[in-house]
Amino acid sequence: MFTTTMPAAVWAQPRSGMPPSGEEAGQIAELGWVLFLGGAGIFLTVAVMTAMAMHAPGRVRRILAKPALIVASGIVFPVLALTTLLLYVLSPAHLTAHDGATPAVRIEVTGELWWWRVRYLDPSGTPLFETANDIRLPTGRPVEFLLLSENVIHSFWIPDLAGKLDMIPGRVNRLRVLARTPGTFLGQCAEYCGAQHAQMRFDVQALAPEDFDEWLRRQRQPASLAGPELRQGEQLFQRACAQCHSVRGTPAKGTLGPDLTHLGSRPSLAAGVLPNNVGALAGWIAGGQHIKPGNGMPAFDQWPGEDLRAVARYMESLK
Repeated sequence: MFTTTMPAAVWAQPRSGMPPSGEEAGQIAELGWVLFLGGAGIFLTVAVMTAMAMHAPGRVRRILAKPALIVASGIVFPVLALTTLLLYVLSPAHLTAHDGATPAVRIEVTGELWWWRVRYLDPSGTPLFETANDIRLPTGRPVEFLLLSENVIHSFWIPDLAGKLDMIPGRVNRLRVLARTPGTFLGQCAEYCGAQHAQMRFDVQALAPEDFDEWLRRQRQPASLAGPELRQGEQLFQRACAQCHSVRGTPAKGTLGPDLTHLGSRPSLAAGVLPNNVGALAGWIAGGQHIKPGNGMPAFDQWPGEDLRAVARYMESLK
């Protein structure tokens, strides 16, 4: 069954990246365990030999004091052990994973202050549609992220799926991801980028290929026409919000803020700060500067409650 929303609490759950759900995250976990166990083995060996040198019978301590054993333990053993771990870490299998695979999906992600602009691209690099703070991936297919920033350095990180990669103004960095199984994950900025860095998150959902294709088809459609019961909210939105926000299929063509064409299908608001519902939408419109100080959206606290609820209901209908 195709779904367009995640469980309400997923956006707020902390993520550790364990167990890994992506090929790249699995390789990172494997490297981590090998290095941890290797380091633990070296530490225990040194600790045992130190204890023996201090507390073993005299005959044993005299053996440990021989120059040949000191050289073997203090030079040869560390060099062999650390060289082995280094060669394992730098092996081609870890450095070139998926480099030659043709990506099935290409996604351009731009770090804004403080949210994520997400564009899905066709094979030629032309944008198919734009969303914000919401990424959907097909399972079992390689996905390539094109990571950009037009302001400061951000760092794109989905702990469950892959390692982090910086987004540097003036250049494009590429990250390959392959999700193993369907699931919902949390992504976040991992590089301090300003006052609201800690509240710059994004939602990720790995879908079965057929569900992803259906989601892709729906996202490419314009927004549904507002019915009579939503007309007041639509008119208020076009008057006050269309300069900064875009809703495909309507006169709203603004590009400064997030594209809101299918806002109602996203699990969270304001880059993971609030769950997506009518009450949270109205609160964000009225007091976004109190919820996330310094963000680029002005507060509409002068609006009466009836107008706030009308706009929130209209925006919630955009699915």
